[in-house]
Amino acid sequence: MRTPRFWLADLDAGHNSASRNSHQAKERNVKVAMQRNPFNRRDLIEAQGFEVVEGVCRSEDDLADLLSDADGALIGVMPLTSRSVLERCPKLKVVSRLGVGVDSIDLDAATELGILATNVPGSNTTEVADHAMALMLALTRCVVDAAGTTRDGRWGHRESMIGLLTRARRIAGHTVGIIGFGNIGRAFATRARGFGPARIIAADPYVDQVAADLYGVRIVPLEELLAEADYVTIHCSMTEETHHLINRDTLALMKPTALLVNAARGKIIDGAALAEALAEGRIEAAALDVTEKEPIDPDDPLLKLPNCIVTPHIAGFSPVFLGECPIRQAENVIRVLTGQMPHGIANPEAIKTIAVMRASDPGRWEGVPDFSTALAL
Repeated sequence: MRTPRFWLADLDAGHNSASRNSHQAKERNVKVAMQRNPFNRRDLIEAQGFEVVEGVCRSEDDLADLLSDADGALIGVMPLTSRSVLERCPKLKVVSRLGVGVDSIDLDAATELGILATNVPGSNTTEVADHAMALMLALTRCVVDAAGTTRDGRWGHRESMIGLLTRARRIAGHTVGIIGFGNIGRAFATRARGFGPARIIAADPYVDQVAADLYGVRIVPLEELLAEADYVTIHCSMTEETHHLINRDTLALMKPTALLVNAARGKIIDGAALAEALAEGRIEAAALDVTEKEPIDPDDPLLKLPNCIVTPHIAGFSPVFLGECPIRQAENVIRVLTGQMPHGIANPEAIKTIAVMRASDPGRWEGVPDFSTALAL
């Protein structure tokens, strides 16, 4: 439930200095590696005079080979950017993830090695909140089953129609629970508010009630949220403390009529425990955009259950996102390698490591312009 900490850069500061540093970077023969992606903005990297290499990475060894002599890297969700990968990249200074999530990067290892892990905060808040709302409505209005009933020619079939009519529910007058009240959780609250819930509650130990008051939301302990909410949606980060946050014990706290939505990270839910709870009717239904293993195994029990909807991790995407976010992903690498602050840093503690390295043995940061962490006035 931790709200990730990001250092935001002043997008306009230091233009002349940036141009000078970019010229110096060209002279250093800077190399940037990219996991092949049709949305990569290779043109922006090459416009800086940097060498660009691209590759398809199916394993951590593939990723380590691609990044082995790179100064910066544009990376994806898989393979993991693990300690093993990072330790095999002696020149690497910055890795840039598309979107917000950075759980595929070993942040502790990156910090120890003096490597900045960057991302694009807020880049798909709208898309994820919209998708989570759509999943909740799909459950409350039985959208998938209703469409199937029509397609199968059962419109008017007594048993089919009675099943739909008795299971369809309203959000108005019920309690909505939000686990994780960061940017996406707050965006979801604004959407849910329009459906007239009796109340919206949230569980997040890193958000105080004053902040939640702005959204008409009450902060409660997780146990209270699970016991009282009719509809639960997950919007927390994946960390050690949130791994399997939803498990057999916490599922047992929920109402048997509860609906569960997850558009955050798959490992926040114990998939086996959820499948059991759904099969045994201990909660009514679930809708997931993420699963523990991705892609999900075709034989996974969750896919066999009529009360579970699974979409293929698409919540964060739209043409707008795919047009804008890759630009900032590329800019993160450019900024760091030319002495500017990136759009977002997931491991700000690495700045201290880098400062110590510069003062003693610069190592991977030899010859790279320093960047200011001061806020522009």
